[in-house]
Amino acid sequence: MRAARFYGTGRPLVVEDVERPQTTQGHVLVEVSAAGVCGTELHFLDGLLSPARTPITLGHEVAGVVAEVGDGVTEVAVGDRVAIHYFHACGRCRWCRAGDDHLCDAPLGFLAFTTDGGFAEQILVPASAVLPVPDALDLTAAAPLCCSGTTALHAVSVAGVTDGDTAVVYGTGGVGLALVQVLRLAGVRVVAVARSAARLDLARQLGAEVTVDPSREDVAARVREATGGAGADVVFELVGTRETGAAALASLGKRGALVYVGYSFDRVEVDPLALVVPEQRILTSVGNRRAELVEALKLGAAGLLRTTVTTAPLEDVARVLDDLRAGRVVGRAVLIP
Repeated sequence: MRAARFYGTGRPLVVEDVERPQTTQGHVLVEVSAAGVCGTELHFLDGLLSPARTPITLGHEVAGVVAEVGDGVTEVAVGDRVAIHYFHACGRCRWCRAGDDHLCDAPLGFLAFTTDGGFAEQILVPASAVLPVPDALDLTAAAPLCCSGTTALHAVSVAGVTDGDTAVVYGTGGVGLALVQVLRLAGVRVVAVARSAARLDLARQLGAEVTVDPSREDVAARVREATGGAGADVVFELVGTRETGAAALASLGKRGALVYVGYSFDRVEVDPLALVVPEQRILTSVGNRRAELVEALKLGAAGLLRTTVTTAPLEDVARVLDDLRAGRVVGRAVLIP
């Protein structure tokens, strides 16, 4: 079968023929229908993240159809339409028992980090990792929800937003656009920040009340203007550079929370006094719980969490990654094997 393989930092992905996975006990073989392309792939190429081994197949936003089931699998059947939760938790450690399976101490697998991902024609995963996709939701739209939609839901949970808050979404890629929608569902007023006019236009369509282009405006000044001088209750930082971190902190109001979701090679300086006096907080949000994928799929099927998708064949993965790096992707690019 064909798969897009990662061989190391600075090297392009190689689409090549690899051995088809053999179905094993407790696992299911999924025929991949769609695989979303996330900024995480760029982090691998740049060396900010390193997988446990190389070569490895990338791609962690995956939806498809069950092709085979292993011995002992009863919860899914051949022909089922499924989405894959990319982090395969053990279900037994203290974090899993507490419902925080995304922090599992002994994961069974992790797509594109420790196990082969979904930039391939087929993928083998534990049966516990697959969830049914509602009939009303297309598999091409379901795939990006496995990361962009779920990451947004988790970040909002971490932030603890309440109805009537004002939140800044700093960066309107796939996760940022999902955040705009999830926040609006929670009754939050949204300020979207991006350097792309097309992304800001889409953010407005999805519910952002105020949009800011940092290449043209001072972000903090614009946020304070939009909040009557008070500043934001929450800023979701999806870029993670020194520049964006400073602007995010300057945009916060009293008892505001800065939630880091994105990251880069940069380091961010913090003045403790500037945080202490207004009782501001810095939080982090990583990945998502399996339960949040269940919720994302429900919202997607109900039309409440939309993903703007552009599709491309698997062979075009290098071009798609170039487009993502250059900011030419609006919404989510999805590979079709």
